[in-house]
Amino acid sequence: MNNQKLPALLAPQTNWSERVTVALVRVAGYLSIVFVSLICLFLLREGLPALVNVPLLSLFGTTWYPIEARFGLLPLLLGSLTVTIGAACIAVPLGIGTAVYISEIAPQWAKETLKPLVEILAGLPSVVLGFIGILVLAPALRRALSLNTGMTAFTGALLLAWASIPTIVSVAEDALNAVPRSYREASAALGATRWQTIWMVTVPAARSGVLTGIMLGIGRVIGETMAVMMVTGNAPVMAFGPSALFSPVRTMTATIAAEMGEVAKGSTHYQVLFLIGIVLFVFSLVINLTVFYVGARHAARKQRLLS
Repeated sequence: MNNQKLPALLAPQTNWSERVTVALVRVAGYLSIVFVSLICLFLLREGLPALVNVPLLSLFGTTWYPIEARFGLLPLLLGSLTVTIGAACIAVPLGIGTAVYISEIAPQWAKETLKPLVEILAGLPSVVLGFIGILVLAPALRRALSLNTGMTAFTGALLLAWASIPTIVSVAEDALNAVPRSYREASAALGATRWQTIWMVTVPAARSGVLTGIMLGIGRVIGETMAVMMVTGNAPVMAFGPSALFSPVRTMTATIAAEMGEVAKGSTHYQVLFLIGIVLFVFSLVINLTVFYVGARHAARKQRLLS
């Protein structure tokens, strides 16, 4: 008798807990949209007046010298692109290769060791990376490459690659592990070698997750501030060609961090710094939309194959 009443007594409580959970998740989702919208509105309110107070052609100038009201953004944009592209060229092949090794090749004891180490590496603070760059990496590069200074875009690219590799490895490795084992068995049954199976079956099947990891790693590089500010020399100069990688540069994030604390609120300089923030916000939005598009396209293709 009591056993028959037990489900009836628990049902209302279960339904109540489910309703509370759904409501909390819904509120959290709405709050995230509200917070992002408020951030976007705040950036637009503080940064868009710079387009009125500063001639548009001046913003595309090659000189960043706020004391003389020269707000050319091209040196900052070029510095960010140089460091980001350099870091991506280093981090992407190393990250994907490491993820493939952990997922497909490494023995079980190595997987259990490498995976936690990668997670620990992802948790290193940016300031710690910056100190390592100043004390170890920059002097070593200056001596090895016979440079005038070790504070260059290449130093920043190496540090940012170090910072982004754990993100790429973690996401890509999870995507590779999610590939059904039947894919590998079918490839082996057709006579493919282990490497052929990895590069022609497993990696393409996990392409969406691998690209997501790459995009998130690049997003980490673009948004990094302290490490890149400490090791790139902070020189807003225009440099082109291979020599640009071994010259001091200044990124957009480093400019905001270095100058926002000293600028007068409401001044033109203040507004231009927020305009730089808008540019960074647009870059992050483009990266997230790209990740969403790649994932949705991959899911649609998989659905078509299954149907």
